[in-house]
Amino acid sequence: MDDVVTQLRGAIAGGDRERARLLLHPYLQWSPPDGTVVRGRAEVLALLRDGPVPEPPVSAALRDGQVYRWVCPPAG
Repeated sequence: MDDVVTQLRGAIAGGDRERARLLLHPYLQWSPPDGTVVRGRAEVLALLRDGPVPEPPVSAALRDGQVYRWVCPPAG
C-alpha cells in the first residue's frame, strides 16, 4: 500500500498525469481535506491538476493494485 501511495504522490509531484492515471482505479472514491467525496478517476485527476500534491492519506484502499479509496487528512 505505502509503495503505491508513494508512487502516486511522486507522479503527481512530477506532473506525470499518465502514470497517476494508471495508479488510480476507475471507480475511485477520493475524500479531500474538506470531507467531501469525489468519485471517479477523471474527476479526481482534474481535482489534483489544480491543487498541491496531496498529503499521505489517513486511510486508503487498493483494488486490483490501484488506489480505490483515499481519505486526505482533515484541513486545519
